[in-house]
Amino acid sequence: MFEQREQLIKLWFSMWLKSTDLGIDTVFTPDCIYVESWGPKYCGIQAIKHWFDEWNTRGKVITWEIKQFFHSADQTIVEWYFKNHMDDGRIENFDGVSLVKWSDSGKINFIKEFGCKLPNYNPYEHGDTPELKNAEMWI
Repeated sequence: MFEQREQLIKLWFSMWLKSTDLGIDTVFTPDCIYVESWGPKYCGIQAIKHWFDEWNTRGKVITWEIKQFFHSADQTIVEWYFKNHMDDGRIENFDGVSLVKWSDSGKINFIKEFGCKLPNYNPYEHGDTPELKNAEMWI
């Protein structure tokens, strides 16, 4: 069971790397909810497909590397590293975790991402007043 779940998550990541829908219908339930790490929320597989297709007209996922999986009864947590290059020249990269909830049919019916912007740094390195870098990404 856990191996099948890992394969579906790997398939989803590979779709982004290839910029091609290789079976979104096989990964998600029709009523799936998907929440990105920075706030956007997509309700239903049609919204997920639209987001996937539209996003891939504006950028390219360069890396989406799985570091590890954690499984429980109907949930999986996957830790990963992500990097993309947007058509406007921006390059974004961050470490992340996805909380995945599974349906009885073995598809994803909820996923929420959490991100940690890179590079990590100590905002108090030069004194008691924090020096915050690139905070606007998470606002």
